[in-house]
Amino acid sequence: MRAGIAGGFAPSRADMIRTQTHAPTADDLERLARGVLARLPGAFARHLDDVVLVIDEFAADDVLAELGIEDAFELTGLYTGRPLGEKSSTDVVGLPDMIHLYRQPLLAEWIETDVALEALIAHVVIHEVGHHFGLSDADMHALEDDA
Repeated sequence: MRAGIAGGFAPSRADMIRTQTHAPTADDLERLARGVLARLPGAFARHLDDVVLVIDEFAADDVLAELGIEDAFELTGLYTGRPLGEKSSTDVVGLPDMIHLYRQPLLAEWIETDVALEALIAHVVIHEVGHHFGLSDADMHALEDDA
């Protein structure tokens, strides 16, 4: 139970997002995503220190083309980088590993599915974290089906 304000309950950040009169901002989505990352078990979290979280409105056209996606609303998140199991101490340092979240597609899915925004963000973030650890989409779907 939360401490009350003037006899009521202080709303959580998630409650404030749900009841605000405008669409959640990129900062709102980032806060939710960082909350998901903060709740990951330590064994996973310590391997995510150098992964950059990026919130964009949509994926870039070249990214969509490379993935063969015609409708930008079909991509809610993306991991870019090299999975941990493929890294070597002899690798040339390049761009950091990144988890991209795409705000407009996430908001559209949230509205269309009526899934809680927090749950949707958690699903996408954990999916992209799975790619960081080298899991394929098929592996992650199998894990979700078994859960």
